[in-house]
Amino acid sequence: MILVDRPEMLVVGHAVRTSNADEAEPGRGRLRALWARAGAPGAFAHVPGRVDENIYAVLTDYESDHNGAYTQIVGVAVRSAAALPEGMVAVRVPGVPSLKLEARGQMPDALTEEWQRLWKHTESGGTPPRAFTTDVEVHHPEGADIYAAVLSPMR
Repeated sequence: MILVDRPEMLVVGHAVRTSNADEAEPGRGRLRALWARAGAPGAFAHVPGRVDENIYAVLTDYESDHNGAYTQIVGVAVRSAAALPEGMVAVRVPGVPSLKLEARGQMPDALTEEWQRLWKHTESGGTPPRAFTTDVEVHHPEGADIYAAVLSPMR
C-alpha cells in the first residue's frame, strides 16, 4: 500500500446497493449481476465522452465502514455527463489522498486478496485511517488498482 493523491474523475455506469455480508451469502449478492452487465459486449459503447478503455468501480455512500452497506457503481470515466444513457447514473469522484493497492494475477481472486489486506489494515487501526467516503477500483489490462480514500493527515 502506498499513499497517493487520487485525481478527481467522473464515472457513468450502473449502480447497486449492497454490503460485504450480502455478497458473502449465496443468493443475496448483487455485484455478480452488476459485473456481468458491465462485462457484456458493448455495455458502455453508447456512453459519450469516454476518457479511456478502463472499467471503474466506485464504492460510495458508506453506511459506516466495510461492515455496513455501500453503493457500487460500475462504469466508465467520462469527460462530462451531460446526457446519461437510460438506467445509468453519474458519480463525481473527488480527488483525495488515497491508499493505492495493486491487484495482479487471477481475477477476481487477486482483487479479493487486496480488499482483505485493506480490511485488515482498517481493523488493526492502520494509519492513515480510511475515510469511508468514496473508493475506486480501476480495472485495466494488467489487473486492477484500488484507491481507498483516507483521512487527511494533520498539517
